[in-house]
Amino acid sequence: MVVGAGPAGSAAAVHLARAGVDVLLLEKSGFPREKVCGDGLTPRGVAQLVRMGVDIDAPGWMRNRGMRWVCEGHRADLDWPRLGSLPDFGLTRSRHDFDDLLAAHARAAGARLRTHVKVTAPLIDRAGRITGVTATRGPDREPVRYRAPLVVAADGASARTALALGLARDTSRPVAAAARRYYRSPARTNDPYLELWADLRCPRTGLDLPGYGWVFPLGDGRVNVGLGALPQRRRRPVELRAALEHWLPRLPEDWGVREENADSPLRSAPLPMGLNRRPQYHRGLLLVGDSAGMVSPWSGEGIAQAMEAAEVAAETIALALARPAGPRREHALRQYPAEIHRRWGRYYRLGNLAGDLLFARYGYRPLLHPRVMASPPLLRYLARLLTHVTDEPAHDSVDAVLHTLLRLVPSVRR
Repeated sequence: MVVGAGPAGSAAAVHLARAGVDVLLLEKSGFPREKVCGDGLTPRGVAQLVRMGVDIDAPGWMRNRGMRWVCEGHRADLDWPRLGSLPDFGLTRSRHDFDDLLAAHARAAGARLRTHVKVTAPLIDRAGRITGVTATRGPDREPVRYRAPLVVAADGASARTALALGLARDTSRPVAAAARRYYRSPARTNDPYLELWADLRCPRTGLDLPGYGWVFPLGDGRVNVGLGALPQRRRRPVELRAALEHWLPRLPEDWGVREENADSPLRSAPLPMGLNRRPQYHRGLLLVGDSAGMVSPWSGEGIAQAMEAAEVAAETIALALARPAGPRREHALRQYPAEIHRRWGRYYRLGNLAGDLLFARYGYRPLLHPRVMASPPLLRYLARLLTHVTDEPAHDSVDAVLHTLLRLVPSVRR
């Protein structure tokens, strides 16, 4: 059973169904639906769509060549690298139908999708294991129960299922916030680059915004404009609306990013970061995506990590269910957090440190010093570090340096 049909939940359902597992996918709302997001996918996320068999050449997808960084009057265009294991392009698509597309893909793979089912509590046996969930179904909120030998929690930042089993968030890890709005912008809607601004200020204090702003082209006449920010310790929370209004007048007038061209209200959402909920497996429950705090502490990206973790979780479940219930199955299930730790442990630990010491205080401006912006080699290293777009084993010198850097990071005892 999978709770939540966002990218994490639908991806898990796809891989489980393809492995021959009978999977029930529960979603509290209907489709299509709005979701606060930058709507951008790096090559790491594109690779997951390809692995699921999603047709990324169908209408509605907008390809991009890379990122454009803007800081203190300097601009740099950075193409995605050509690696052996990842595509050399990114994608954008509105989450309004992106989640709908993935949920339909899960259903086509064999998952049983149930919408308008709001999970209310886990069902727990005498040993403390989750054996299903209670929920309400439909407009009349009919009480129902669903049972399953294993449950995947993909219920987003609220993480209600995990909390009900006592899996609390690590409060030392930040929960960032993001806000976005759509604008009609024929001048920028087909831009081949995802544009990121690193020199934004908090309007009331004049201090550096502890985050960045973005302008992402959607290819349908619109752009997604927004910003994300970490909480600043011992300071007032960042006012995202005020910061956005302070930034927009700096954008060129011919882009049309003005109030009269707005195509949606301003919406905001939390970003649980840095693997802030552990363990990712506990007594029959596997956590994927935002419910486990898998948003990258380096970039704020979460979709690629959610889909990648979902694939790992599905593979783990399929192998575990091939064993009889008991210690042997439990041993197999514990490989899920071990694999997440192997893939991301050091990268996230270093990113959490960078967030505490740098991003939450000064934003990204120090990284994009004019000397860095004037050095293509330094920019390539920095871009690959921030987006985690690397090959394993190393494909080039950039990969080799980044892998060496991460090996120097002490591992955390699990």
